[in-house]
Amino acid sequence: MIKTIITGTVVASLFGIVAYAGVGAIMLPDVEMSYETGYCTKVINYAQGDAYNCENMPIKFNHVWVK
Repeated sequence: MIKTIITGTVVASLFGIVAYAGVGAIMLPDVEMSYETGYCTKVINYAQGDAYNCENMPIKFNHVWVK
């Protein structure tokens, strides 16, 4: 009985941690970089309140190559 409760708690905790990390990864802004120049062309912000742009780039972002 107690083993089942502990196992359930551990599994639920791990699921919560994975879900939290997944949401954090999805909310990272996309930074579009030019193939030719290697410079930022556009920043797409997904989270409310983020005001990132090519001059004010985020520390963590999804790198997207564009023409």
